[in-house]
Amino acid sequence: MNAQSLAHRGYSQNARTTRTPRGTEYELFARITHRIKASAEAGPKSYPKLVEALSDNQRLWTTLAVDVADKDNELPQELRAQIFYLAEFVQQHTGKVLARKARLAPLLEINAAILRGLGGRRMKP
Repeated sequence: MNAQSLAHRGYSQNARTTRTPRGTEYELFARITHRIKASAEAGPKSYPKLVEALSDNQRLWTTLAVDVADKDNELPQELRAQIFYLAEFVQQHTGKVLARKARLAPLLEINAAILRGLGGRRMKP
C-alpha cells in the first residue's frame, strides 16, 4: 500500500465521520435506490437481491416514519405528515411489488424525489 492510498483512506474515513444527518440520509437513499434499480435491471436471476434491497428500503422508510412520528421532531408538521404517508405507501406498495401485483416504478420515483429534496435540488416545472 502506498502513501497516496493510505492518505485517501484516512481522509475518506474522516469524511464519513463528519457527514451531516442529511448527508447520511442522502447516502442511504442513494445506495438503496441504486441496489433496487440494479437488481431490477439484471432480470429474474437477481430477484433475491431485489427482495433484499426492497426490504432495506422498507426498513429505511420505517425508521423515517418512527422519526417523524416523534413529538420532538423539529420538521414542520405538514412535512412530517407527508413523510409518514409516504412511508405507509412504500410499505403497502412494496408488498404488492413482491406479490408481482404492482410496478416498481412508484417506489423508485418516491426515492428519487426524496434524493432531490435531500440534495437541495428542486424539480423543474
